[in-house]
Amino acid sequence: MTADLPVHDPDAVVPVFFLSDSTGISAETMGNALLIQFPDVHFERTLIPFISSVEEAREVVAQLDEAMDGPVIPLVFTTAAVDEVREELLKTKAPIIDFFGIHMDRVEEQLGTRALREARRLHGVGDVRRYNSRMAAIEFAIEHDDGLSPRGLDRADVVLLAPSRCGKTPTAMYLALQHGLFVANYPLVDEDLETTDLPRPVKDLRDRCFGLTTTVSRLSRVRQERRPDSRYASEDQCRYELRRATAMYETHSLPTVDTSAASVEEIAAVVIQTLARQRRSSGVPSVTGHDLRRGRTPRP
Repeated sequence: MTADLPVHDPDAVVPVFFLSDSTGISAETMGNALLIQFPDVHFERTLIPFISSVEEAREVVAQLDEAMDGPVIPLVFTTAAVDEVREELLKTKAPIIDFFGIHMDRVEEQLGTRALREARRLHGVGDVRRYNSRMAAIEFAIEHDDGLSPRGLDRADVVLLAPSRCGKTPTAMYLALQHGLFVANYPLVDEDLETTDLPRPVKDLRDRCFGLTTTVSRLSRVRQERRPDSRYASEDQCRYELRRATAMYETHSLPTVDTSAASVEEIAAVVIQTLARQRRSSGVPSVTGHDLRRGRTPRP
């Protein structure tokens, strides 16, 4: 199959368009999941969200057709759900990958019913219960960022432990926003690292604790950006904190993940799957009602 592929110019920049009648998050996510498999190709990405009418779709088609006259043929991804908008977009001369059209007919056939085919169902507020759950999770993550408040820690689905600048906050916010999980993060400071005991505020939450770690060089580099040439950013201090944190994790058999070469999405996936697997094997139910396997609150 690859023998018939055209030869790609390594200096060329491929225009990529992500189209949607909603936010465009799904088009970007799925499109980039494919593009990441081509690390040697340079892309120029353009997001065009909220294409809500046939007239707007025609304007987009004109833009795409104009791009076809450029030196490099563009690539287009769309997740438009409304039939009229999607059909108009498909009139473009540009190569277009229609994620919605590719899969929806088969899903409808399998389920034996027709989909709503409405925009803004996934990332909008159509599912009010799920939306409100995510907003509450974000508020919880903000309130419990860096150990700011010990109140209500027993409501946490996950407690992230790590020395400063190991990725606790972005991981907590991602788990809250994308999965609706209540996440607290607790910074391990020198006082905590003098012993391998869990810090007092989280000592009764061991089954919900997850340790983050990283490499000495990466932690030092990140801290240098915050406090240049400080003891806090020195490799010796970073090495000490990471070594003591690891000893704490091992003492309590806490699951851990190395954040040095992992994206926040990958870290979050590891956290969810690891804690869910632990709870299934131990037979301990989630006290908060959140389903860690699916990252949501089951409906009553």
